[in-house]
Amino acid sequence: MFIRRTQIAIAVSALVLAACIGTPPEPAVSDPAVDQVQPALGLPGSSQAAAPAKGDSPADPPRPAQEQAGAAQAPRAQDADSAAGAGPAGADVRRRDATPPRDLAHQRDAISRQQLVPPWQSAPYREEATTPAPASSRAMAGFAAQAHQQAHQQVHQQVHQQTKRLAMPAPSPQVWPAPADREHYQSFDDNPVHEVASMPVSTFSVDVDTGAYANVRRFLAGGRLPPADAVRVEEMINYFPYDYAQPDGETPFAVHTELAHAPWNPDRLLLRIGIKGKDVAAETLPPANLVFLVDVSGSMNAANKLPLLKSALKLLVDRLRPQDRLSIVTYAGSTQVVLDARPGDDKAAIVDAIDALRAGGGTAGASGIELAYRTARRGFIAGGINRILLATDGDFNVGVTDFGRLKAMVGTERASGVSLSALGFGTGNINEHLMEQLADTGDGAYSYVDNLMEAQKVLVTEMSSTLATIARDVKIQVEFNPATVAEYRLIGYENRRLAREDFNNDRVDAGDIGAGHTVTALYELTPVGAPRAIDPLRYGPADATAGSRNAPMRAAGTGTDGSELAFVKLRYKRPGEAHSELISQAVTGADSAPLAQRSADFRFGVAIAAFGQILRGGRYTGSWQIADARALAATGTGADRFGYRAEALRLMELAQALSPRPRPTTVSRGPAVEPESPRR
Repeated sequence: MFIRRTQIAIAVSALVLAACIGTPPEPAVSDPAVDQVQPALGLPGSSQAAAPAKGDSPADPPRPAQEQAGAAQAPRAQDADSAAGAGPAGADVRRRDATPPRDLAHQRDAISRQQLVPPWQSAPYREEATTPAPASSRAMAGFAAQAHQQAHQQVHQQVHQQTKRLAMPAPSPQVWPAPADREHYQSFDDNPVHEVASMPVSTFSVDVDTGAYANVRRFLAGGRLPPADAVRVEEMINYFPYDYAQPDGETPFAVHTELAHAPWNPDRLLLRIGIKGKDVAAETLPPANLVFLVDVSGSMNAANKLPLLKSALKLLVDRLRPQDRLSIVTYAGSTQVVLDARPGDDKAAIVDAIDALRAGGGTAGASGIELAYRTARRGFIAGGINRILLATDGDFNVGVTDFGRLKAMVGTERASGVSLSALGFGTGNINEHLMEQLADTGDGAYSYVDNLMEAQKVLVTEMSSTLATIARDVKIQVEFNPATVAEYRLIGYENRRLAREDFNNDRVDAGDIGAGHTVTALYELTPVGAPRAIDPLRYGPADATAGSRNAPMRAAGTGTDGSELAFVKLRYKRPGEAHSELISQAVTGADSAPLAQRSADFRFGVAIAAFGQILRGGRYTGSWQIADARALAATGTGADRFGYRAEALRLMELAQALSPRPRPTTVSRGPAVEPESPRR
């Protein structure tokens, strides 16, 4: 096929050259290549041969080669005479009505050999010897010869390139780079070890967020270890419900403490502080004024974003009661109220509005938040639940995008009595830092929804905890006894630390606790006399060496029974009140016991704490590995009603498989070689 195309190209070149010089040659025999290109050039084909010129006969035989050569030299001599002035000016060497010779078979042979013989070399024309050739004819012939040579070279180059292309190996499949990962997490360092002698008090806000654990699960299920900043240990611990005792009386929550030896360092103690909020059945919750603030921007156009979000919202719609009211506000490049304060039993209209949501456009998140608060205030229920559920990937790119201004906006709206919780969706561009901080500032909680089962947990199983708040601005302050505790370290809660004076300041915002919520905090303690992480000062007070590596164990401290380790205090506000209330209790050394003798909840919580710390780099967990954390967690699964703890065991196995193998601490010297027996 390629050779045939080459023949056609050469035939076209021959016809063009002939047209430049004179009337195109008439083929003696029909040639398919010539017949194919002549009509396209407006030239007569073999079936439309020109009439024989005067003096020519169709029966004339072809001339011999010698005669053709002589005829080819004649025009050159005549051109020379013409250049010297012989012959009239403008006389044409050929008559325009002359018929070219019928020797195209010679050109066909040249075409088949991919060589084109110029017409003046094969004498395709018959000139009259009596008519001199003008100088312009010689110039035109030279130009045609040059053009023909260039065309001939181009054809050979094409043949050469085609041959090289056929000889080259098949190109390897192109590997496209992975899409850019634009997920954003707050960067932070692990809480450090503090000396009790210099800093005896630790203060922090409670945290009921659980998004970090679900996000870690998403990474592990996708075959990747999570980035360190995506792992917030307190959120991993608080993801799981614990069987703490319910509060008595009018107190909205109960406080529990437990003490055991740290599994990764037997010289340390672990102090667990557990809080259990009072359970409230979903049927007895006050009427709810809910606003779904849904991100329908172009960034939500993925299967794990808007489609999953719509399915998740339908789960909550099924649990709405007639006294509840639901509104839907959407934002993309602009904002609008899709559904305004529909009663909870009008489920068909609510589901239709959810199904009609489509993704596209920019992300004007700030405008959406403002419209959602206006909608919530318009439908405000005094004494009821007034909450906005922000469902987004957090990728705000239109309008107000500054992190500080967004937090200030939510903080200002919080005074209206409307809370804001955040539900995170999607991968690749999720801004978890923004969503977590907006929820914390808005007196709500942040959850990450990576699948429909997580949506079932957050919006159905824990509906009371998600919607109903039983205690606001809950703060914890622990004072350690320097006579019994040399050092301490708070595990997690890095972005929830407060100044010591903030504990008694009711104007300082802190975390809220929902109905039935459980909150757990762990401290790692260094008892006096145990090896310390911080060396004592050389020029400190006289008793600064107390608790050093070489110091003997000191006597019991200054507690009422001489064995207090710490004093735990909590402050909280009841919903709608401006002044806080105080709860306190002491922790004694007599409460200490081996971890194996402690409750299953304690063992499992410690295992999850170790797991999270190891994912962050294991700065304080010594030689412990994920396999050690899994072995401990397996002893504390308990009843596991919803299977959350069994799933955690599987995630630890995945993380262990994805983690790099630890290097051996000793150098192997190979198998022992028995000494050779002495020669005799």
